[in-house]
Amino acid sequence: MSDFTIGREGASAAVRSPSDLYRAVWRWHFYAGLLVLPFMLSLAVTGALYLFKDEIDNIVHADLKRVAISEQATRPPSAMVDAALAAHPGTAIKFTDPVDPGASAEITINTAGDGKIAVYVDPYSGKVLGALPDRGTIMWTVRYLHSLKYFGSVTRSLIEIAAGWAILLVGTGIYLWWPRKQTGGVLSIRGTPRKRVFWRDTHAVLGLFVGGFIVFLAVTGMPWSGVWGAKVNEWANGNNFGYPAGVRVAVPMSDEHIDHIAKTTWSLEQAQVPQSPAHQHGAMPISLDEAVATFDRLGLHRGYAVNIPVDAMGVYTGSVYPDDLAEQRVVHLDQFTGKPLIDMSYADYGPLGKALEWSVNVHMGQEFGLANQFVLFAACIGIAVLAVSAGVMWWKRRPAGSLGVPPMPSDKRVFRGLIAILAIGGIIFPLVGLSLVVMLALDWIYVRTRRRRSI
Repeated sequence: MSDFTIGREGASAAVRSPSDLYRAVWRWHFYAGLLVLPFMLSLAVTGALYLFKDEIDNIVHADLKRVAISEQATRPPSAMVDAALAAHPGTAIKFTDPVDPGASAEITINTAGDGKIAVYVDPYSGKVLGALPDRGTIMWTVRYLHSLKYFGSVTRSLIEIAAGWAILLVGTGIYLWWPRKQTGGVLSIRGTPRKRVFWRDTHAVLGLFVGGFIVFLAVTGMPWSGVWGAKVNEWANGNNFGYPAGVRVAVPMSDEHIDHIAKTTWSLEQAQVPQSPAHQHGAMPISLDEAVATFDRLGLHRGYAVNIPVDAMGVYTGSVYPDDLAEQRVVHLDQFTGKPLIDMSYADYGPLGKALEWSVNVHMGQEFGLANQFVLFAACIGIAVLAVSAGVMWWKRRPAGSLGVPPMPSDKRVFRGLIAILAIGGIIFPLVGLSLVVMLALDWIYVRTRRRRSI
């Protein structure tokens, strides 16, 4: 056993361990933490901020997003688009309706030199308030940091791996926490911050309370992952919004997907966009004002976005994703007749789609108002403290000059049994399974290296 134990403290801990299973679980809890804790800390901090995305954006970008409420009528959408184009020449591709009387309108323009930009216009005066790069607000920056989108698709795959190992971390953590005749460290914290037992108890007790949140956030965050989430998304929505053609109307479908032209909810990213049917030569398209009037008549929630067609086959797409799931809506209008081609709301989703959308809405702190935000905010703070306490506890426990890996069980059959259980999760989540193989290889190399040094 000493061949696999690092330092005196590790050896004594091995002797005290009540079972080989405990040793195996402890070892893999350590490995899971080694992989996950840096991500958990980053996800907790950025997630806590993003829960209040609207509130923070409205403060940081108040000069662009907020306007003085006026008794005068608002300008027509086309007039606001013209003002935006006069200030920033290009092609208008999206108009976003003010979400409330004190909000500005947002016009997305595809410019020749600066790419896509968001131009903010006072809906009462028509004055251009300023512009930012498209999705250039502080909260979009936080969201991209949260998902690691800034670092490429390969790096984003680490989120999926981290989510799978976070679930393992909770499962093994509960086993290690489970009372075994001890009186402290179960629901109480012993010692002072100068002692390791304080950090051990803080980690154990806090982990008990936030463990459920970690599992929930990991599972509900999986839909955004690069491999598993993309495949589930494709499977769920690869055929006309996930329901047979003709349920609403039979319309010609393009090869374009909603996510390529507009911000949309996760479960509709792979949904195909309809195209305007062929019309007689010389037919005139409806105006943006007429399209907006149609969306208003159909009752779309305030703050909806209108994607403006840029060719003869395109459609006017009105989409809105407010906090209330029942108000989610996507409507496509024939750009020539103004006739709705598809009108889809949350009520039209299947049971799986509704479950996914509900879980995503809770994950983002939207489903239950301020209570949802503050509960998840507290959970995020708890997760951050959990990660910090794990780091401090490990630093105080590890022998000088070594990694401090917990000892291998003396009976390797127990270890193999645990790996078999972990492999099931690896099959469900392929990237997690791949990382498990890599970790096993590294663990084998580590053990072999320790053996040679001890000879």
